[in-house]
Amino acid sequence: MACAAARFPCAAVASAGRDPSTGKRPPSGSHAAPSTSSSTSSTIAFRSAVDGSVSGSRRRRGCAAAASAAEEEEGGGGHYYSSDAAGPADVDTLIAGYLADKRNQNANGAADDTPTSASAPVTQQRLVGRVYLIGTGPGDPGLLTLKAFHLMQTADVVLYDRLVSPAILDLVHRDAKMLYVGKQAGFHTRTQDEIEAMLLGLAGNGATVVRLKGGDPLVFGRGGEEMEVLMSRGHEVHIVPGITAAAGVGSELGIPLTHRGTATSVRLLTGHLREGAARDAADGAGNAVVDPVDFAVTAADLDTTLVVYMGLGTLPSLASKLIASGFPRDMPAVAVERGTTPRERRVFSTIGNLPAAVVAEKLRSPTLIIVGNTVALSPWWPWHALSGESMEEGGGDAATPPRTRPGAGVTYVAQRGLPSEDTSSWFREDSEVVKKLRVLGREAHQEKQEDRKNTKQTNEVTSVVGEEAVAGGKAR
Repeated sequence: MACAAARFPCAAVASAGRDPSTGKRPPSGSHAAPSTSSSTSSTIAFRSAVDGSVSGSRRRRGCAAAASAAEEEEGGGGHYYSSDAAGPADVDTLIAGYLADKRNQNANGAADDTPTSASAPVTQQRLVGRVYLIGTGPGDPGLLTLKAFHLMQTADVVLYDRLVSPAILDLVHRDAKMLYVGKQAGFHTRTQDEIEAMLLGLAGNGATVVRLKGGDPLVFGRGGEEMEVLMSRGHEVHIVPGITAAAGVGSELGIPLTHRGTATSVRLLTGHLREGAARDAADGAGNAVVDPVDFAVTAADLDTTLVVYMGLGTLPSLASKLIASGFPRDMPAVAVERGTTPRERRVFSTIGNLPAAVVAEKLRSPTLIIVGNTVALSPWWPWHALSGESMEEGGGDAATPPRTRPGAGVTYVAQRGLPSEDTSSWFREDSEVVKKLRVLGREAHQEKQEDRKNTKQTNEVTSVVGEEAVAGGKAR
């Protein structure tokens, strides 16, 4: 399914998603027509620099390819990741559109304190928005925290990454404005500067903004950068932790990250660095790490479990340098694609054979790589027994690498699907669990609206009292 199934302007029909012009889900059975309105240019200057913003033509070209590929990968959830799910390319226009939507809600009687003018300066309005940077875990909606779910029911706007699974996005309440800001190979919907400008613009206009990130927001999630930017402008920022992929995937597969007698520590590493890292290091503006592979090798030892995020592209170099540094070629290793989701694929092998195995199986991002002796402790390690033989019958123990098995002739084993019970049905929109949680979410949303109304009334009373006091002083 291509862009026609998207929830946003490129969609001709969005019966399964949100209305293209508002980002909200239409009533059951209704169809969302493509947006034909054009927002006027806003004078709000929220962006620091967006010269590198994604052009409209590039976004349109990327739409069909990205949505079609995502639709195939996600089994029906690809509409969340089309370029048009990001809204207008220009950040100012996007903010102006959000304010127009809020004014329409106010006109219909909704209690809100959004400015009446799209171009009203934030500093004069003195509005306080809240931003929640939320980790959604590795993909299984069952690993989402209750706090995260609660905030997903009370958000005005939700900005989400590519690594947030469709099953989790389905749990966001129906009236939230959803905006895709994800990045994937060859297609970056937004630059980091644009994402930060969106957060500042929305929060500066009093919105409750939820920023959904895969895993944990402060583990290779750039949450710290967004937190710094928001705090520097005086915005209230809250961090909601998520289960990082190392913990989620490791626990799911029964791979201890630490284990007495086997691994005394764990190191979380990234397979690539941000653009300009080497230049910044040379100028003294960044840390000294200029090559993630070299750093991984210097940080590695045989008693440590290595977990590499975003490491598919650098895996061949990592493996060869680890072996050159003294790692045995038969050190157990595993690569896990889309861990904890029903579409999970994993390849068990050794560090010497894993790069070729990953290529042979055509694994794609997101893929997590775990290297260390604890990998062989997994119940899913294939060589606990060989050719149907039990360990007691001479099949070898878990630590015996496949390449050393006489006659084994197997360098890796590929597995597909969840290694444990698939609990995704527990968290579908029509499930009893979600129904109960949504009731709590609606109550929380009503409480938030009451709080806003009370705060607005209190501010108005304070303003009146202040004006009377000033007038009385002048009279005296």
